Amino acid sequence: MSSRHTQLGFDFFDAAPAASEASLPVVPVVTLPTVPAPSFTQSVTSAVSQLFTQVFSPVLTPAFVPVPPKPVADDTRPSRGRTAVRARTAVLFSRLEDLGLRGVDALVLMRTRTVMVSLIGRTLRIHEGYAEAPEAVLRAIVAFATARNKTERTTAREAILAFDVERGPSVRRQEPARPGDVAIIAQLMEAHRDLNAKWFAGALTAIPLRLSGKMATRLGHYDPGSRHTPPEIVMSRTHITRHGWREAMHTLLHEMVHQWQHETGQPVDHGTAFRQKARDVGITPAARRDVTPLEKRRKATG
Repeated sequence: MSSRHTQLGFDFFDAAPAASEASLPVVPVVTLPTVPAPSFTQSVTSAVSQLFTQVFSPVLTPAFVPVPPKPVADDTRPSRGRTAVRARTAVLFSRLEDLGLRGVDALVLMRTRTVMVSLIGRTLRIHEGYAEAPEAVLRAIVAFATARNKTERTTAREAILAFDVERGPSVRRQEPARPGDVAIIAQLMEAHRDLNAKWFAGALTAIPLRLSGKMATRLGHYDPGSRHTPPEIVMSRTHITRHGWREAMHTLLHEMVHQWQHETGQPVDHGTAFRQKARDVGITPAARRDVTPLEKRRKATG
């Protein structure tokens, strides 16, 4: 007896040979609900429908989830690439030469927090924040580079610094405190209040005072601060312990004169205004002074 083939979808299988009626046992007949087998056309239609649903359904499977585009940063800052810096430097150099810059062989754009414009030999160094500055500021830079006397250079300097340049945030490195620092700083703060009332009519702002052990040549320093950091006065710890409290008060007054310059809108320097104010408060009207260590003074008086 030949076997017969039954087709279901795309799969094929061999059916078992049919047995004769005589050999079949007599069993109760149980009627079951019949489910018609899907036809070939229905199977193909169902498979295509499932595939269409997977591809075009709003609920996409992971295999079909599109990768979102990367957000574009809204950054208007100038490019920091080497080629871009060279191009900006060349454009700025050309603009300055059109405004009368002479005697300069090279221009360097720099990114610092303190030096805005400097002329070293025949090389002009300018903070990159001035690269797109208005013409009036560029004329001041030209005047600074070509000035023939200190008065012209000072006038140009004031015009340059009047242009606000974003210097960026700065994080001050805090030295670890040493035993006795808290007491010394408290005494310095009290001395600042007393000297402020005596010599500045109490007009100066109460600002932080800090001790530093890293000052190799300076006795003190006034930091005018920035947008991100407040002004402060830094005193050399070695200076206080080596030269004594009276010399420390002399240094503190020196830095308070710089604070007075800054808070009254004057350049923080050792120029005419500084020297006059230094004489008024009774300190040395100079950037540096000789200080004798305590041990040498004791030997000289002993």
